[in-house]
Amino acid sequence: MEQINYKLEVFEGPMDLLLHLISKHKLNINDIPIVELVNQYLDYVRQMKNADFDVAGDFLEMAARLIYIKTVSLLPRQEEAEQLKKELTGELVEYRDCKIMAEKLSRSTDGFDRFVREPQPGYINYDYERFHEGEELLNAYISAAGRAQRKLPPPLDSFKVIVARKFVNVASKVGGVIEKLKAKRKVKFLNLFSDAQSKSDLVATFLAVLELAKTKKIILNGSMQDMEVSISEEGESVEN
Repeated sequence: MEQINYKLEVFEGPMDLLLHLISKHKLNINDIPIVELVNQYLDYVRQMKNADFDVAGDFLEMAARLIYIKTVSLLPRQEEAEQLKKELTGELVEYRDCKIMAEKLSRSTDGFDRFVREPQPGYINYDYERFHEGEELLNAYISAAGRAQRKLPPPLDSFKVIVARKFVNVASKVGGVIEKLKAKRKVKFLNLFSDAQSKSDLVATFLAVLELAKTKKIILNGSMQDMEVSISEEGESVEN
């Protein structure tokens, strides 16, 4: 599986190495611009000829952990933030160890799934020879299995929304959030996502809010359900 090398001011290399350095306190999570990591990953995906779901899965797993750690660093209660940060860092170590062990097990079991057995005598029952159309057989199966007890797999079209073709730039969402706050001064946190048209829109907007809060251009008040967002003096100076 191909690894992506990320280039930042304080780091250059694959995501696994970045997580290792953070877990060993060799790098400060606050010095890592997650928006830049996401943009570099999206640039890599655009250049790929074929989708590599292993790379995508690993990136989402590790990027989610980075976002959680960085979110913790924004918490006002220092003791709780440090405790949760330690727990998440411990999870990074466990993730790394599990990945190393999985690779070792994969190599040690190579060839175990290939075997040969004696040919078995076959038997064909010709007693029932009536021909059925495919639709007729499908309806009979649904009737026998019961819709409430067992559902058929969803159609292929339902998976199209999982792999989005449109990539949303996080920097563009930063300007959109600032524009909303300049117009209304204070808005509900959830209202910032009201015009999102895809999952990519939601993720990009959330990362933009994190970056603006970190740079103190916006202020977050209240709990998650009724949180309000207002613009700071530094945010007023940002040009849309």
